[in-house]
Amino acid sequence: MTERHRDSRDGREDPRMADERDERDESAARDARDALRQAWDELVATARRTVTDGLVVGTSGNVSVRVGDTVLVTPTGVPYDRLTHDDIVGVGLDGRQVIGSLRPTSELPMHLAVYRVTEARAVVHTHAAHATAVSVLVPELPLIHYMAADLGGPVRVAPYATYGTPELAENMLRALADRAACLLQNHGTMAYGASLDQAYDRTAQLEWMCRVWLLSSSVPGLAPALLSRDQLDEAGERLRGYGQKR
Repeated sequence: MTERHRDSRDGREDPRMADERDERDESAARDARDALRQAWDELVATARRTVTDGLVVGTSGNVSVRVGDTVLVTPTGVPYDRLTHDDIVGVGLDGRQVIGSLRPTSELPMHLAVYRVTEARAVVHTHAAHATAVSVLVPELPLIHYMAADLGGPVRVAPYATYGTPELAENMLRALADRAACLLQNHGTMAYGASLDQAYDRTAQLEWMCRVWLLSSSVPGLAPALLSRDQLDEAGERLRGYGQKR
């Protein structure tokens, strides 16, 4: 009788099976680390893009991405061009920090609120100038362009609350109901998506629409033509088939 069979009869695990299990566990852990590292690199690139494209100034704004039950998020008060692999910051959906030593963004409550109630995989928050200007003028961005359909409809403005507070997160969630983006009064923008690219594109699109409305509204004696809800709904139907099939 072989040693392997004796181990099985005695109720002891075959050493070779244990080794295989350990190898699988190690491989899974390595894959998880690689996924987090790749997601962090994409997050940092997106955060730097918000600065390059003029959507934030200095360390304002923040970006996050969800990997499983971990949310990677930009740290508070650190210029994005200084972030490295060693600066990775991750929290659980309960807000408890599980990765890194740098403190997460002060706007963490808003990011976590989005992940808890939507299917979002990424969130981008900026202090974009035109969007912030609109946020102090109207309770909802007028329907100046059909791309509002891509955000779920007319973009609402969440009432002002102090940054980083649960109250601001609650106001934001109400403004985001059935929407993929909103404005934050006297503050900026909030947008989410299925990826960092989508969340960023929605942010940039919102800023562009705000700029168009402000420009068209500034002509003396003239008022911009706005779309009806029926026109927006029709555009939304067409947008669902936009782009290349995958």
